[in-house]
Amino acid sequence: MTAARTLPALARYALALGDDALILAQRCSEWVTRAPQLEEDVALANIGLDLLGQARSLLTYAGEVEGAGRSEDDLAYLREERDFLNVQLVEQENGDFAVSMARLLVFSSYQLELYRRLTSSRDDTLTGVAAKAVKEVAYHRDHATEWVLRLGDGTPDSAERMQAGVEAIWPYVDELFATSSRHGRWPDPELMAHGVAVDPSSLREPAMTYVRSVLTEACLTEPSPRWTAQGGRQGVHSSAMGHLLAELQHLHRSHPGASW
Repeated sequence: MTAARTLPALARYALALGDDALILAQRCSEWVTRAPQLEEDVALANIGLDLLGQARSLLTYAGEVEGAGRSEDDLAYLREERDFLNVQLVEQENGDFAVSMARLLVFSSYQLELYRRLTSSRDDTLTGVAAKAVKEVAYHRDHATEWVLRLGDGTPDSAERMQAGVEAIWPYVDELFATSSRHGRWPDPELMAHGVAVDPSSLREPAMTYVRSVLTEACLTEPSPRWTAQGGRQGVHSSAMGHLLAELQHLHRSHPGASW
């Protein structure tokens, strides 16, 4: 059993949402100096900083609820791969720029619906995080939308690459809205029953309606994947996760106890 599975339900929930944001922030940061244009370097850096801010708030709260004295830094840098609860979508390698924009479109559409619902959570901390984040992810979605439209309805080469980007991330989409898999159930049913957590399956229709409208306008085709990812919420990750964590955690683990 991983350490994450022994956490209180609320701590696991905050940790999972925080891990989503932390891992995608790391992927966004990898585009700095590598984006198609200088302005995009700045945009993706800012999106990464927004996500990092969400992660800091959520990981700090998870540590407080857990009550074991772990800080946001402990949770970010000193956990093993199986103790991270993010969906597999956010950990996938950036690949072509079109892949990253397809991922950002889908994930920000999901996050926007999630945070809209969490602004009415019975948990005051989650409500506060959501109230700030909903404005941020609305921008993330708009930014991704502009790029998907530009590339999808652009030149034959850009359209081909944008379609390939959509197809690359599509097997990971369903996990965003899953409430259970062979690895367990998430979120905890009691958190949903008490109005603390949001049922992710209820987010599918509004989030994917928006995504499909963008794909249609961009002259792109929704893929039909032959397999779908699962298990991220229970600590089961793809091969990309280990490499990402090695880079994310290296400096902190190389200088234990250091302050910055």
